[in-house]
Amino acid sequence: MQNKAAFIDQPRQTLSVREAPYTPPTAHQIVIRNRAIAINHIDWKIQENPEFAPLRYPGILGHESAGEVVAVGSAVTRFAVGDRVLAEGTAMATSSPAEGSFQLLTVVPEHVVCRIPDSLSFARATVLPLGVSTAAMGLYAAGTLELAYPSCPKAESRGETIIVWGGSSSVGSNVIQLAVQAGYEVVATASPHNFDYVRGLGATAVFDYHEESVVEDLVAAVRGKTVIGGFDAVGYDAAGVSASTPLSQVLSRTEDQSVGKQHTRCKLVSVHPAPRALPEGIEFKMAWAVVPPELGLAIYRDFLPGALEQGTYRAVPEPVVVGHGLEAIQGGVDVLKRGVSARKIVVLVD
Repeated sequence: MQNKAAFIDQPRQTLSVREAPYTPPTAHQIVIRNRAIAINHIDWKIQENPEFAPLRYPGILGHESAGEVVAVGSAVTRFAVGDRVLAEGTAMATSSPAEGSFQLLTVVPEHVVCRIPDSLSFARATVLPLGVSTAAMGLYAAGTLELAYPSCPKAESRGETIIVWGGSSSVGSNVIQLAVQAGYEVVATASPHNFDYVRGLGATAVFDYHEESVVEDLVAAVRGKTVIGGFDAVGYDAAGVSASTPLSQVLSRTEDQSVGKQHTRCKLVSVHPAPRALPEGIEFKMAWAVVPPELGLAIYRDFLPGALEQGTYRAVPEPVVVGHGLEAIQGGVDVLKRGVSARKIVVLVD
């Protein structure tokens, strides 16, 4: 099969589109012919700062795509050639260019692949994988918030609450939906113009993170509730201030109503490393989108396909198509770098 990719040949260089080798799948992999590719902040960060994540040059970036299965490994039984799927590109974790999404044919491990319904366009489906994987790692992996898995239909209320900082972000949008489907209450922050969007995902209350009173507002909102932790889904604001700092301040003042006293330990998960100082009693864990097979199958096989089919899980943020063809990817990277809100930059590949 013929392949083409948008390569990054050296650190800080613009992407170069040319022929690329075809890599057949190993036993537990599949090959996807990409039809839509999403662009994430991590892509331009790696392009600008080679120390941000390891990369073998020439490399292929990209962490999300949707398209059709064109080859399956010998041990793969739940996918067949022609299936419509979404998948997380795992090149960041493996340093294998074949697993980057910025190409026509991407090799991916089957545990981060989800079949999608015919009603879901490739452009909309491709917004999900990296956000889903990062959210899942922060919610379910060992040492994180360690919530119960989501279910379809939605689980009964567990009487427990989590706080999500950055509820309208790609990761935050998925954190909210996964937690709500598992029966947890979510209180979140966002910009005011995204309040309705965040409530529509299932958050019971949303507060403006720009307000100086946001810490007090959140503390008041969860008073009398059992708060089991928080998820910082953005990492840093435009001024470079860690969003984990105010969230940790909130968590340090919450109570565990199951025992009727202030938390002795409360968990905080973030998409970025810990800030320099955390209040006493806060356990910190960073969420990397490197999903182990057991967790991946619990989400991408056992939950997400049915939830998408039944319409109980939304493919968000809203895709914004900025061009067609691999040549349009660099322009999309530049658009994202300038900033978007509650949107995901997408390139279509015919």
